[in-house]
Amino acid sequence: QVPLVESGGGLVQAGGSLRLSCATLGRTFSTYAVGWFRQAPGKEREFVAAISWSGDNTYYADSVKGRFTMSRGNAKNTVYLQMNSLKPEDTAVYYCAADPRDNLGTTHLDYDYWGQGTQVTVSS
Repeated sequence: QVPLVESGGGLVQAGGSLRLSCATLGRTFSTYAVGWFRQAPGKEREFVAAISWSGDNTYYADSVKGRFTMSRGNAKNTVYLQMNSLKPEDTAVYYCAADPRDNLGTTHLDYDYWGQGTQVTVSS
């Protein structure tokens, strides 16, 4: 198991920014790809962004491209999602997930380990 913990969610006005963090507890995921997903009430979980274990490759959903940036910390045990120009439609619970195969997948089936999620609410 790779326990993941998200943090950094909260309430922000439209146009504002938040930075989400995803960290492991007691075990490295430095060789894993990490993805961010989100789920709004009544909707399916959707892909947001992913980063390779090296941090050299990233991939974003069209809905967040140019506004969100994913990065890894120097020790590669923490992953960040910088969210700028937030919109009300970005409101959701955000989950991070880890993939030991480093595939930069875009579906939940591509990831083996998941965090509990952090709420992001963007007011208009």
